[in-house]
Amino acid sequence: MRIFDTPFGRMAVSATARGLTRVFLPNVGCVLCTHAEVAEALHVSAALLNPRHAGGFIPPHAGGFLPDRAASALAARAELEILQYLAGRRRKFTVPVDLSAAPPFHGKVLWALARIPYGQTVTYGELAARVGLVAAATARAVGVAAATNPVPLVVPCHRVVASDGGLGGYGGGLDLKRRLLGLEGVHFSAE
Repeated sequence: MRIFDTPFGRMAVSATARGLTRVFLPNVGCVLCTHAEVAEALHVSAALLNPRHAGGFIPPHAGGFLPDRAASALAARAELEILQYLAGRRRKFTVPVDLSAAPPFHGKVLWALARIPYGQTVTYGELAARVGLVAAATARAVGVAAATNPVPLVVPCHRVVASDGGLGGYGGGLDLKRRLLGLEGVHFSAE
């Protein structure tokens, strides 16, 4: 877990040895909490998802959980790449992403999101078509999958917009979505 300040506000990232697992956007969730509170929240989340231990819980360690070096290195790399992106010096993320906890449909949508190029947008319907779905109801399902994206920015769900020409939604808020798109040269007026 790394917590860091950006020009857009305080953010945090977490990773496993396989890749980035979470990006906490500014002003969302516990990013505004203390480092210890965020670390404890992630420890509880990891414990609930970890099937290797009886009951799904990671055994407690003195002083909290002990991050593995590979995971720490990937979190540091994610922090650096996010800071470069937000400064306008990076267009593509290279840090690996660990989406192994995502349900299959969500994983498919997230991988389609990851392929939306910098500075371009697609509608929810276009994204649904990219994953092989065509019905209007599936565009809503794609929207739900995008809304639960655990690694925003790196998997750029901010690049998905409404078919009516509006911004659509964004877990980090519409102001942040507008700023991120503006950083990439895509401008929307205030709605």
